[in-house]
Amino acid sequence: MTQNTSSIQNPLADMLSPFAGLGPLVLRFGFGVTFIFYGWLKLTGLTGFANNMLGGNTLLASLVTAAELSGGLGIFLGFILAIAGRHALGDLVTRLAGLAIIPVMLGAIFMIHWSKGFHFMPRDGTPIGGFSYQFMLLMVALYFLAKGNSALRAR
Repeated sequence: MTQNTSSIQNPLADMLSPFAGLGPLVLRFGFGVTFIFYGWLKLTGLTGFANNMLGGNTLLASLVTAAELSGGLGIFLGFILAIAGRHALGDLVTRLAGLAIIPVMLGAIFMIHWSKGFHFMPRDGTPIGGFSYQFMLLMVALYFLAKGNSALRAR
């Protein structure tokens, strides 16, 4: 027989346990909003984005923009499909949304931010900082690729 001593070991976990199921939703919301926001900015300023960050390559800028918008929207669509009872399709859409973001973040890290180091603050007289922010977004994209909507079903 095991004794439940969780309140002694971790009172904060006990206090917040009713909200534990919200964790994946909060992560999903933040991730989706971030990519819809930045994708929309790129879409409305595609030439400027291409010229400032990608050496004028509008094809690559268009692909990045499409991936960011579809990734951000896909995270929300995957959730909507899941709560509508279309679990397999919602799971697939969520995983594809994560997958869409991975090459974008790898490109941002290695093509733009790598030379500035890990720290996100700009330095050396340039407005571009290091890759810590893009690294975290990459990790969240990998989470959604790996987990899909399984965290939603666990509630």
